[in-house]
Amino acid sequence: MIVADLVVYPIKGCGGFSVTSSAVDLTGLRDDRMMMLVDDEGVFLSQRKMPAMAALRPSLVDSSLVVGGESWPVVLDGPRVPVVVHTWNGLGIDQGDTAAEYFSDVLKKSVRLVRTPPDLRRETTGETTGLVGYADGNALLLISRSSLDGLNERILDRGGEPVPMNRFRPNVVVSGSPEPHAEDAVRRAVIGDVELAYAKDCVRCAVPMVDQETGVKSGPEPIRSLATYRRDPDGGVTFGMKAQVVRTGTIAVGDKIDVLEWRS
Repeated sequence: MIVADLVVYPIKGCGGFSVTSSAVDLTGLRDDRMMMLVDDEGVFLSQRKMPAMAALRPSLVDSSLVVGGESWPVVLDGPRVPVVVHTWNGLGIDQGDTAAEYFSDVLKKSVRLVRTPPDLRRETTGETTGLVGYADGNALLLISRSSLDGLNERILDRGGEPVPMNRFRPNVVVSGSPEPHAEDAVRRAVIGDVELAYAKDCVRCAVPMVDQETGVKSGPEPIRSLATYRRDPDGGVTFGMKAQVVRTGTIAVGDKIDVLEWRS
């Protein structure tokens, strides 16, 4: 198995961009989901309720955030404001009125853009615990191309249209997997000089039904087909493996994935 693609999502819930290599911190790929949009109460926004966020394509150039032909310097530190991600209550660094006005205008809703404070230590849950920025729960999401191929075969058998990998918003896309969902069985692995450990299977919400190019909901696939064979015992359906970073370093497209331990 090798790394086929690496994707960074600068703003939680917005589009991502591929990189050929990335530094990997304890919180995941460098700059991944370290920013997010919040409402007037400081609660995070996501594609669950605002699918249009998918069509926003932010990137980072030098020390600035670039989106839609606009750019603003990233504010790394400053006064903290309260923010909420699911059940976690924390703090963020407000990125200023200009960014807030841009995103509010695009999304037709009053929002602010915030970034993680430099001293943030948000702990995760799972079989392996660790740190994370503003991601839903864990540092990295790994999905193999063979898992997507297996799913798309089932979707086609049901008369549906196949879905692209970006519907699932992975950080690490794997090629050369011996079988669909082999990533679920990985418990410890080394990629480049980075060591990862399994946290949990990724239980999917409604976001994979959002077309990531247009920002328009386009269900019921892939959730409908996943429900026929990927039911989680606690509810929902699973697709992909969430991991925590055990040893930091750098990973790159083409790196071999050396599995140190498989699920017994």
